[in-house]
Amino acid sequence: MTVIDAGEVDGSGPRDDSHDALPYIVLEFVDGRTLKEVVRRTGPMDIPRALAYTIEIARALGTAHEHMIVHRDVKPQNVLIGEEGSAKITDFGIARSLTEQGLTLDGRVLGTTDYVSPEQALGEPVTPQSDIYSLGVVLYELLTGEVPFRDEAPVAVAMRHVREEVPDVQLHRPEVSALTAAVVDRATAKDLRLRYRDIPALVADLEDALAIETARTGEAGGEVTTVLRTLPAPARRRLPFRVRHPARWAASFAVAAALIALVLALALHATHRGTGVAVGVSSRPGLEPVPLAQEAAQSYNPFGTGPEDARQVANTVDGDPTTTWSTEQYYSGTLQKAGGTGAGIYLDANPGVQARAIEIQTTTPGFGVRIYAADHIDLAFSYGDPAPLTARGWLGPIGSARYVHDGQHIALSADAPHRYYLVWITTLPPGQEAATIAELTLFKQG
Repeated sequence: MTVIDAGEVDGSGPRDDSHDALPYIVLEFVDGRTLKEVVRRTGPMDIPRALAYTIEIARALGTAHEHMIVHRDVKPQNVLIGEEGSAKITDFGIARSLTEQGLTLDGRVLGTTDYVSPEQALGEPVTPQSDIYSLGVVLYELLTGEVPFRDEAPVAVAMRHVREEVPDVQLHRPEVSALTAAVVDRATAKDLRLRYRDIPALVADLEDALAIETARTGEAGGEVTTVLRTLPAPARRRLPFRVRHPARWAASFAVAAALIALVLALALHATHRGTGVAVGVSSRPGLEPVPLAQEAAQSYNPFGTGPEDARQVANTVDGDPTTTWSTEQYYSGTLQKAGGTGAGIYLDANPGVQARAIEIQTTTPGFGVRIYAADHIDLAFSYGDPAPLTARGWLGPIGSARYVHDGQHIALSADAPHRYYLVWITTLPPGQEAATIAELTLFKQG
């Protein structure tokens, strides 16, 4: 919230014998609702919108911290959403300067216990990291519609913040990306060594998360669009072209529409012919490559929030090793999700083939894979469901490799023809946050 003016006025008046000066401050008028009222009315927010509001709040707190001021009562009740849609943090009523002697009063706990940091609940010194914890709880509420801890007594809630970890946001909102969940976890870490050290570090991850979540939905509007315009270049590069350049996308759409009929005809023809053999695939005695249709590859992420990089998965069967598909970025360095571990691609070898081997071309060697086969895939399970692969129709594994190198050839033990073959990535390359596949080639008996 913008400060318009501040100063002092003469305190004397007809009912006041004092002549002491009275301080005053003039703030902008925001005609809107509190963020708490918005959550109560709408419930869990769209993920990009929740992140956009959190970025705006974080940036405002960052400005306060730069001036050595800690808010100490960050909560959605103290955030106003104006008619234009932007979030403005208010009520610095219990804020204190870091230059003052101590930030507690006679051991009293300051702040609202639903959002209070562990150190604040214990009456310990309060720092900018305390505001970061409270903001992490606010983001959790925006994503789930609920605060993490509830109890009849406020003190009991405060003690739960001290003793219990904030629940995994993906358990309540499975479609939240791994990065967004990791931001919540790190912001609300009890150990100050694990919590974000300052607002700039938090904002950087929030900006990456917003770009990723927007890229997954493919669309943006309202305050999300406003915040997206302020993202730094590295984060903006994660956004789809039509979000980064809406005017240019609209112009190119008109040109593309004129070519749709021709493209569809060519694609249909190529689908029936298959895509041929990828460049660089080695010949194997007694084996021959299986031709696959252009739409044969499908990304598969049953334990997560949906297909990963679905728009690029066709690159793995296009015969061109310079085009690739990648998993999402897993900043934790592991493919662990709420439902289970792993992600991958399955190939539709319709009507079926008894595959003897598969070759994987990659630009990120070092990841682990298991290969499964199926005649029918049970898609009735929802994303994030912990049901194992075998319950979803997959047989095997029929092959595996602990450390995939470029051009890795994996022998398969399929005992009969199968329609589907799953390349299930179990581990990421050492020191990397994603695995990339350039080409997948099935082989049958020659």
